Amino acid sequence: MDITINASFLPHNDADAALAFYRDALGFELRNDVGYDGMRWLTVGPPGQPDTSIVLHPPAADPGVTEEERKVIAEMMAKGTYGGILLATPDVDAAFAKLQARDIEIVQEPIDQPYGVRDCAFRDPAGNMVRLQEVR
Repeated sequence: MDITINASFLPHNDADAALAFYRDALGFELRNDVGYDGMRWLTVGPPGQPDTSIVLHPPAADPGVTEEERKVIAEMMAKGTYGGILLATPDVDAAFAKLQARDIEIVQEPIDQPYGVRDCAFRDPAGNMVRLQEVR
């Protein structure tokens, strides 16, 4: 089999803030901006990697999600425990310095992990955990 990762999904609760973060802070391209019934789905991805994307979606947009479940999702997003993604860079310290200069929530400064990677962590505007690890 020949299988690749095409897209991952992360929730957002403010499309404009999500776009500013992923496009302006991380340098991703906006690939799609779709509105439907008062909601917005954004597709972003790293330049030069057209086959890899993140779809930023309204949480609990699925009509099968109950109101109680929507509340739980909102609470989990507020705590930063609902969604997350792992990104990679050749120089985590340089990337972190650029991110630190922006108004983003830093969770962990760059550190050498005991499992062999150097990484840092921060949150996007919706509270999703974003870990950035160095790939040498």
